[in-house]
Amino acid sequence: MTMTIGQAAARVRPAAARIRTRVTVPLEFPDGYQTSAEVFTFIGLADGREHLALGLGDWKNSDNPLVRPHSECLTGDVFGSQRCDCGPQLREAAERITEAGGILLYLRQEGRGIGLYAKLDAYALQDTGLDTYQANLALGHAEDERDYTAAAQMLQALDVDRIRLLSNNPDKAGQLNHLGVDVTEQIRTGVHLSTANARYLATKRDHTAHTIDLTGAA
Repeated sequence: MTMTIGQAAARVRPAAARIRTRVTVPLEFPDGYQTSAEVFTFIGLADGREHLALGLGDWKNSDNPLVRPHSECLTGDVFGSQRCDCGPQLREAAERITEAGGILLYLRQEGRGIGLYAKLDAYALQDTGLDTYQANLALGHAEDERDYTAAAQMLQALDVDRIRLLSNNPDKAGQLNHLGVDVTEQIRTGVHLSTANARYLATKRDHTAHTIDLTGAA
């Protein structure tokens, strides 16, 4: 489904969703960073899951907001797991989007869409030598089962159809473009390298063309 950034051919606009609730929530991260988010819930999302949109900074006055679709990662986001870079990416995104004005989409698609228990099963297989994609396949799943239809619906419900995408993943840009969201620019996140996630990051770079520069990363 990956498309060239900016490519408009064969776009499909998904069915409309609508805002269910909006509430202001003050946020504080473990390192002390604080911001405030307008948190939105929705009705009519394609997959029926409870995804959230967090409006950060002066997002309403931007015609090209900075947006990160962040896939839920309980182990990384909440417990600080070093096996991935999800927690540090979430923290980074909150600050960068607050400064620029934009939206953080928190998507309930754990383990590239396979679920929390299956993700931990995949971890066990990785401990035997498989990489992150091979482990998903060995469990009978696709390498990546994430679908960004709900993300596009959320943006469109917020009257956002043109974004700068904060992500290293070209598939996110391709899917969102296909779904009628004009990705004008793809902006890399930082590199959050640890001893435990070095192979994981290298595999994402080499296997699915994530824009991760591990040269000199510490």
